Amino acid sequence: MKTELIIRSNSSDIDFALLRDGKLIELNKETSDNNFSVGDIFLAKIGKVMTGLNAAFVNVGYPKDGFLHYHDLGPQVQSLNKFIKKVSTGKYKEFTFKNFRFEEDINKDGSIKDVLKSGQNLLVQIVKEPISTKGPRISSELSIAGRYLVLVPFSNRVSVSQKIADTKEKERLKKLAKSIKPKGFGLILRTVAEGKKVAELDRDLQNSLERWKGMCRRIPNNNAPTKILSELNRASSLLRDVLNDSFTSIITNDESLKLEIKEYLQEIYPEKENIVKLHKSQMPIFEKYGIERQIKTSFGKTVSMSKGAYLVIEHTEALHVIDVNSGNRSNKSLNQEETALEVNLIAATEIARQLQLRDMGGIIVIDFIDMKNAENRHKLYQHLKEVMSLDRTKHKILPPSKFGLVQITRQRVRPELHIKTTEPNPNKNGEVEAPIVLLDKIETELERLLSSGKKYKNITLNVHPFIAGYLTNGVNSIRFRWFVKYKKWIKILPRDAYQYLHYRFFYKRIKK
Repeated sequence: MKTELIIRSNSSDIDFALLRDGKLIELNKETSDNNFSVGDIFLAKIGKVMTGLNAAFVNVGYPKDGFLHYHDLGPQVQSLNKFIKKVSTGKYKEFTFKNFRFEEDINKDGSIKDVLKSGQNLLVQIVKEPISTKGPRISSELSIAGRYLVLVPFSNRVSVSQKIADTKEKERLKKLAKSIKPKGFGLILRTVAEGKKVAELDRDLQNSLERWKGMCRRIPNNNAPTKILSELNRASSLLRDVLNDSFTSIITNDESLKLEIKEYLQEIYPEKENIVKLHKSQMPIFEKYGIERQIKTSFGKTVSMSKGAYLVIEHTEALHVIDVNSGNRSNKSLNQEETALEVNLIAATEIARQLQLRDMGGIIVIDFIDMKNAENRHKLYQHLKEVMSLDRTKHKILPPSKFGLVQITRQRVRPELHIKTTEPNPNKNGEVEAPIVLLDKIETELERLLSSGKKYKNITLNVHPFIAGYLTNGVNSIRFRWFVKYKKWIKILPRDAYQYLHYRFFYKRIKK
């Protein structure tokens, strides 16, 4: 498996495209005006305390107040309140809790009015970015993520990522963590900590402790609401979370960003420092690596897949619905049940990619093609769990019902990514899919036609004259590339009567 990170920088935004074996699986954007990213810590001011909701609205500087429920306070919120009061005076400068006396944990079934008062200051962390008309979701149970471990102030708990399956390795990591854990701090060992030595874990711990101390020093000099600790920039946080041995290149079009990434890699993964490269071609970086085309073909309502199958993705206020269609898929060597299983497995792989790519969250209902065989439904369920295992976002998958429906819940912490894939229709009012989407559909159908095992001659593609010109333009035209790939010349016939994105294949089948 080959993983590449392509970073496009312009004056105000930075776009991150994560490719796995050349296929776009994650797309992120960092804007210069985004002051409320997941992981940011604010010195905030408590607004209304709502006893009926057992929650409080908290001013973090966003037009809409953040929402803080009693269960998001953390058991040691009384110790946090005491710590903030001491540090705010500027006299208490012992930030590692060596001489700090902790308060008792709050009651799990208690009332928020007994813990918080309107107007008081509190440290809170963004756990969900502002979405639609809602303000940010926040928590006062703070954590600082490092490369190998997460530092949790006001806790004594040591835990290991559930994705590490080896019981002996879990026990080893726990022992190491306990040996370096400072008083008053909990530690969560991340998946990438597997196999690491105590020196590497301790180095990462010290970096996180320095960030905590730096944050505490800002408390006396700032008035609430204000941000006092920023999550790493998107490039660094993405690398911290996903960088592994499969990464073969990190390419950016910005010289200063390249140097910044190399510097960060020297700290967390020095052996990967040389994979950072500067894009120097005249061709735009996203065009060069085929990302623009993948964006256009992946974010529409309809998503084409191999062998003629396709997905229809609908968004509603309450949930997302994905319909799996076999399209014009046909194979006489397979019966209906085997065809359904084959298409469903292809669809499951693409759905896992789509959820991560669009960052879809909440409830997702997938209508797979009906399968009567319980064993086949189990195969689909296991395959979906396997392809979803690479998704870092928390999710839960329920087994397929007898009707072929699969339900998934996926944590939503950022607004879902929407990219417009339609353009004005030159033939009439309204909009149509972009031409690159049409090209993807044409190539999918051509692939199905020529890989079906049947033999055809005189294959002719009828299209609008503009599209015909696009397909045949230049010596190294798209049609010529088809000829090189399939060893079959495709005749392209311009049709004035066709609408802009209308096309149709004509051919004769060679009888055996």
